[in-house]
Amino acid sequence: MEWRIDAGSQTLAFTSVGGIPQVIWWGPRLAAGEDLGQLAASIQQDLTGGMIDQLPALSLCPESGRAFQGQPGLICAEADGTPLHPAFELGRATQDENSLTFACHAGGLTLIHSITAQPTGVFTLRSQLQANRPIRVQWLAAPVLPAPQHATDVIDVSGKWIGEFQLNTLPWTPGIRLREARTGRSGHEHPPYVIMPETGCSATAGAAFALHYAWSGGHRMVAEELPDGRRHVQFGAPLGAETEPAKQFETADLIAVWSDRGLNGIGAVFQADLRDRVVQWPDANRPRPVHYNCWEAIYFNHNLADLSAIADRAAAIGAERFVLDDGWFGRRDDDTSSLGDWVIDRNKWPDGLHPLIAHIHSLGMTFGLWFEPEMVNPDSDLFRAHPDWMLGPQDQVTGRHQMVLNMALPAVRDHLFAAISAVLTEYPIDYIKWDHNRLLPVVDAEQTRGAYELFDRLRTAHPSVEIESCASGGGRIDAGILARTHRVWLSDSNDALERLRMQHDAALFLPSCITGSHVGPRKSHTSGRILPMAFRAWIAAQRHMGFEMDLRELDADEVATLTLVTAWYKSNREWMMAGTLHRLDSADPAMTAEVQIASDGGRFVVFAGQSEASAQILPRPLRLTGLDPDATYRLTLLNPQDCPPQSRGPNALKKGALEMTGRVLMAQGILLPVAWPATMWVVQGERL
Repeated sequence: MEWRIDAGSQTLAFTSVGGIPQVIWWGPRLAAGEDLGQLAASIQQDLTGGMIDQLPALSLCPESGRAFQGQPGLICAEADGTPLHPAFELGRATQDENSLTFACHAGGLTLIHSITAQPTGVFTLRSQLQANRPIRVQWLAAPVLPAPQHATDVIDVSGKWIGEFQLNTLPWTPGIRLREARTGRSGHEHPPYVIMPETGCSATAGAAFALHYAWSGGHRMVAEELPDGRRHVQFGAPLGAETEPAKQFETADLIAVWSDRGLNGIGAVFQADLRDRVVQWPDANRPRPVHYNCWEAIYFNHNLADLSAIADRAAAIGAERFVLDDGWFGRRDDDTSSLGDWVIDRNKWPDGLHPLIAHIHSLGMTFGLWFEPEMVNPDSDLFRAHPDWMLGPQDQVTGRHQMVLNMALPAVRDHLFAAISAVLTEYPIDYIKWDHNRLLPVVDAEQTRGAYELFDRLRTAHPSVEIESCASGGGRIDAGILARTHRVWLSDSNDALERLRMQHDAALFLPSCITGSHVGPRKSHTSGRILPMAFRAWIAAQRHMGFEMDLRELDADEVATLTLVTAWYKSNREWMMAGTLHRLDSADPAMTAEVQIASDGGRFVVFAGQSEASAQILPRPLRLTGLDPDATYRLTLLNPQDCPPQSRGPNALKKGALEMTGRVLMAQGILLPVAWPATMWVVQGERL
């Protein structure tokens, strides 16, 4: 029997001859009258020497009990450890307009695969295992999808602190490409994303498939090419994350996207899905406020006079939200003490935070506050009172002088809810920066489920408060956490050159409206580089803009530049934050460029960042994408004042507006002026 389900421009189709269904089609939306029986017949493989006499199905859960040669989708055992190798039979299939569910049975076990077509054009897929007695599960994959045969490479993501979202392009070869994040969060090292481009796919053209596992507690990804040539990809929690016998186990959602518009097509769908479905906005119509964070200005040295003076400057430049970072609670004079003691430090704040908040409100800004709820310092009142609340062994090595609270314990969650809720109730706080700086000492899915429960409880009690997910920068960025938060801190690096690359690559997954980007200090605190204000400001204006520096260090020219760019961001954020980011295929590797296009296609902005000196003398043309080929656009260079002295020729954009068709802009491109390294050209376009 066969089934199909459609989401946006893609279709998934399945067949079963009695066992767990397998995918017979994942790709462009099939015609309404497509004969699925013929499609199922068309994928039946031959047999040859060296094989068993029946090819085991590459099903939604490949089974060790059916002689499958590759990685099984389920590894389980009786409660006493006796291995189980079930061979499931399909019991029922149920389908409505937007969902399809298969329930399969074997030896007291029921395996349920659910596929949902979301209105944003993605599929979400989930596996659930039910048992009639407690069993142990070492590995349960979300529904397993085939990987493309017309492909030579696979792209996954790695990174590090201050170097997040690095794309790895690796060849498909026989065997397994295994990525496993075992640090208790989605991780700098192995974010839960993979893209599978077909041969010839570029940023702007060609077919690609992509998956995103919506879980914040680490994951395991297996991209496998079998000896017979078939390929598949599995996602689930890390091996052994379910530590106790139970009667029910469930994966997170696996988000699946196919596109025939290149890598940008993948990015466009992921961006829209996170922005329009996953993130639950307190007020979706509220403009994304210009953000000020005090961390790299004062660190732990809090006092009312300095922060008030900085707030004055932030408001004058255009900030709309002021965030007080780490250092306001307990006896928090450095990072060695007081995590867990969420009470105001009366030595720093004898009257509490009321005087600071009143001053910030008088300037027209709202107020946000930093927390790190899941962590505890050994030197804290909380740890001294409840050493049994710590996760992992007593003799473990600390990380950033801290331990992890066991979020699986209801008493821990109750305490944290009461402490945080008390602060949110006493003070008018509209924003939380929620940090997570410590790698977990053990792998345990209950830790993530407990953290989710705390997020959900606080969101219910304080529905107007926005939350940022920060984990030493970009260590916890996934759809699981974004279902509970509204912004991510992409990286602790405010170095604009580093940010140029990171933001460019993260655009394959993240929309601009949730991606925090700050103008950092004149001398970067993470790289030591000194970069021009114009470059730093335009990099921040590409995403959800903010400042993070001691604004008292700025000279008059820097203030003027930052004020100008901030005003431009505020004038354009409404359409930018609701639009689509497209990475551009630059012919010059020294240039990293993107175009942001309004949802109605009526306007766009090109950001073209020069990271280093070009190999050739003059700029190469930069082709745009995503435009209407038959429309005419007026292009304006917004920052001709940033031209270096060496730019002395008759470049048209330097002199005034150009009017060109989308066809010309996408086929020939635009010629920008000569640029120094660490500069950004910004070209705004409007459809006539």
